[in-house]
Amino acid sequence: MHLQLAWRNIWRNPRRTAVIMTAVVIGVWSMIFLGALMRGMVDSMIRNGISTLTGHIQVHQKDYRNDPAIENSMVDPDVVEAAIEKALPAGAHWTTRVRVNAIVSNARHSDGVTLVGVDPVREPKVSFIGQAVNQGRFLKPDDKHGIVVGRALVGKFETKLGRKLVLMSQDTDREIASRAFRIVGIFRAEMEATEKQFVFVTKAAVQHMLKLKNGISEVSIILPDHQEVPEAATTLRTALASTNYKVHTWRELLPIVTAYLKIFDWFIFLWFIAVFVAMGFGIVNTTMMAVFERIREFGLLKALGMKPRWIIKEVLTESFFLLIMGMAIGDILGFLSVFALSGNGIDLSALAAGAEFAGISRVIYPVISAKDVVVANLVVFILGLLVSVYPAMKAARFTAVQALAHT
Repeated sequence: MHLQLAWRNIWRNPRRTAVIMTAVVIGVWSMIFLGALMRGMVDSMIRNGISTLTGHIQVHQKDYRNDPAIENSMVDPDVVEAAIEKALPAGAHWTTRVRVNAIVSNARHSDGVTLVGVDPVREPKVSFIGQAVNQGRFLKPDDKHGIVVGRALVGKFETKLGRKLVLMSQDTDREIASRAFRIVGIFRAEMEATEKQFVFVTKAAVQHMLKLKNGISEVSIILPDHQEVPEAATTLRTALASTNYKVHTWRELLPIVTAYLKIFDWFIFLWFIAVFVAMGFGIVNTTMMAVFERIREFGLLKALGMKPRWIIKEVLTESFFLLIMGMAIGDILGFLSVFALSGNGIDLSALAAGAEFAGISRVIYPVISAKDVVVANLVVFILGLLVSVYPAMKAARFTAVQALAHT
């Protein structure tokens, strides 16, 4: 009987009910949708960071990260390769690279770049570059003078496929080494900065140019499941404990992303609270209006012997129904919004500079987290009932004489 009465009461004034439900729906929808959008941004940052030559795990000479000079190259990579073969789980892929700072130039322009010497067979399984070439082709093992460059660099240098670029860097004798390469492929990356920063040649070509012999700068590893990273890194550290090589996970290699992940859950929660505060004012104001419109009704109920706690219970039950319906509709709209954008994503090209600075792709794909949905609904439900307590207590405080005298 009590539930039936509360259900009927909320439909006595459909307009007021619609106002409260709209506030709840918009609040829940915005929590779910914007939470999914922020999750998508974080996933984009992680995905871009890992695929842009970082990998899940890297191995370097112990001083390389502090001073990435050619003198700190790994001179005996066979030791690392043997340890990797034994330590990594099935399905893992790895590759060796030479990575040095260089200057690229042609007749018109010159600029600083990161020269990356790669294994053309292994590299496509580890990083983005194998699938990113959209003009020409990727490198082949016998490419002694082939180079793959980014679309943005091609535009900046006013060059094209088949043209030559000259690379200069310091060799192991601390002399300036230079060599001409011909553009065989042009790649497009998620971020324009990547297209300008990296140029790719074969590892053998860089080793010959810089007199590195068999030396490399790093080993990059991709695992089939990112949850295996801690265990694999620990196993590899144990295997290389007696060498002068250090193992780093992507969290160590991408400190900005790692720091963002640490505060992200709190950021989402604070966003939920901010949305609810705006929504809560609407709920309180509208519920107070409903209470004052029904003063005579509450007075009559008190005159008939209804206790104040029953009036409080009545108002809270009405709020319960409104919150449940609003949350259900908000959840549905949130899921539909994310589903509608799951195919094409949200294009941030207009904000490309700011997005790239944060390591975010041009296109963001929202990602729904079950935890975010549960937290959003709990915040709305619990705090929604709490803010309804004040109007309910206000209604319960009216005496029968005061209420019946109200006009």
